[in-house]
Amino acid sequence: MTPMMRSALDHLVVVAPTLAEGIASVREALGVGPQRGGEHSRMGTHNALLRLGGAMYLEVIAVNPTAPDPGHARWFGLDRLEAGSAPRLAAWVARTDDARTAMAVSPIPPGSLEPMTRGDLAWTITIPAGGELLEGGVAPMLIQWTGGSHPAGRLPDVGLSLERLELVHPRRDAIASMLEWIGFEGPVSVAQGERPALVAHVRTPSGSRTLSS
Repeated sequence: MTPMMRSALDHLVVVAPTLAEGIASVREALGVGPQRGGEHSRMGTHNALLRLGGAMYLEVIAVNPTAPDPGHARWFGLDRLEAGSAPRLAAWVARTDDARTAMAVSPIPPGSLEPMTRGDLAWTITIPAGGELLEGGVAPMLIQWTGGSHPAGRLPDVGLSLERLELVHPRRDAIASMLEWIGFEGPVSVAQGERPALVAHVRTPSGSRTLSS
């Protein structure tokens, strides 16, 4: 681990064929529906958000049918998501104050660092080539907020909190090494498995619920 390098869990990402389907799926799973966020003009996508306690949140993201084609691959593998697919937990994002250093030390290349905006929010985020999910979504994308504001602080507290995020991957040691090198600290466990998978355990007012890939 690089001295002083620190990162934390920023948000979970649920992908869906449509935003309405994604919102409904999360509401059914957790008992609370995300509120609509806004549009990502560079990616031709839009989202809805749900606070998960502290500075963590859940994002539902889908292709925006009213936006022009961005002319390049969209993020989170959305271009390969088929109509009728079930919404699913597809990825997660780790927050850092120094994305370039985190990229440099990570043993898993996280992709290119791209500037993004949504309304008055601004950030840079790593996007793997072709908009693919990094290691099947198990390795985190890296984000650095640059606009002085964070989405979680704008969301109402609806009594949800992330208890634990389970990561499963055939190369468990590679995932664990990446987390160590970027100085990750948070409620995340890494296990060996035949295929990449994510399971989020969320505390709700009616008990513990899960979201999975």
